[in-house]
Amino acid sequence: MPKAKKTPDFVLVVITLTLLAIGLIAVYSASAQSAEINFGDEFFFAKRQLLFATLGIVAMFFIMQIDYWTWGTWSKILLILCIVLLIAVLIPGIGLVRGGARSWIGVGSFSIQPSEFTKLAMIAFLAKYLSVNQKKITSFKKGLAPSLGVVLFAFGMIMLQPDLGTGAVLVGTCVVMIYVAGARISHFVGLGVIGLLGFVALIISAPYRIKRITSFLDPWKDPLESGFQIIQSLYAIGPGGLLGLGLGQSRQKYGYLPEPQTDFIFAILAEELGFIGGSLVLLLFGLLLWRGIRIALGAPDLFGSLLAVGIIGMISIQVMINIGVVTGLMPVTGITLPFLSYGGSSLTLMLLALGVLLNISRYARY
Repeated sequence: MPKAKKTPDFVLVVITLTLLAIGLIAVYSASAQSAEINFGDEFFFAKRQLLFATLGIVAMFFIMQIDYWTWGTWSKILLILCIVLLIAVLIPGIGLVRGGARSWIGVGSFSIQPSEFTKLAMIAFLAKYLSVNQKKITSFKKGLAPSLGVVLFAFGMIMLQPDLGTGAVLVGTCVVMIYVAGARISHFVGLGVIGLLGFVALIISAPYRIKRITSFLDPWKDPLESGFQIIQSLYAIGPGGLLGLGLGQSRQKYGYLPEPQTDFIFAILAEELGFIGGSLVLLLFGLLLWRGIRIALGAPDLFGSLLAVGIIGMISIQVMINIGVVTGLMPVTGITLPFLSYGGSSLTLMLLALGVLLNISRYARY
């Protein structure tokens, strides 16, 4: 391996810290009232978010010092460990049920979500596999099928929880990586048809998913049930206008939009800071994507390039899905907005992933 540069991508660090700062303020603003009522402490969620952010930043700078090819060496073990945790989370008494999904392992309010860490483990595993077997990737039987088999197995385990949002991010990220590695378009077209049929089957198999689709198409058809969240989200974004109602002045957070500090935090942010504030957040994510692509293009080897593509792809896909849901462009899925939404596992995972990306940037040629 070439000698590493002394410093990582400084712009990427600044973007990350800026998003974290905005997220902390947004979490406090969105949750202060409900936290005071339910826990007697308006800073309850904000303090926990600050704790996870601090631990995540420390982990990010620590991971940044580990040579990125180390993750290729340990990728199989890490993925196996995550699969074991995905199995464990399905066992009653071990897995915790929240929001209708058995996705957490932990004690009390402190818990981890194995599916979140599975995404990063899968990215490392797939980057290693594709970099070693790049010449086979054009062959469906020898290259594409084995890699997709592992991805779909992990997706199936996640769907047993069930967690369609996280599963969609996992599959979407891996498809991007496989495409960048050189897979044939014709294979993707065929798999796309099969995937669409499978997606339809998943929707039909669960009545609540059908309601989410119908509410996405016409949320006002069932405004008090399946369409409630989308309608309340739009009621938050609409009044924000150009400049917003002012920081802390959201109306929808007062019992109208359920748990506004999590999946729908962008709606509260847009309500309080308006079009300009929402656009600033999207601009920061755009800059994050740009720096990630730049690092991927400048990586000294295929493994580093694919690893960077996977990380930035995971973040970008999750942002697109979350913003799409909040603005009514996509059906509701329980997925957080990276760096902004309240959630320890998601925030920690994103910062760990950026730590790996920052290490790749130390070797990148640009």
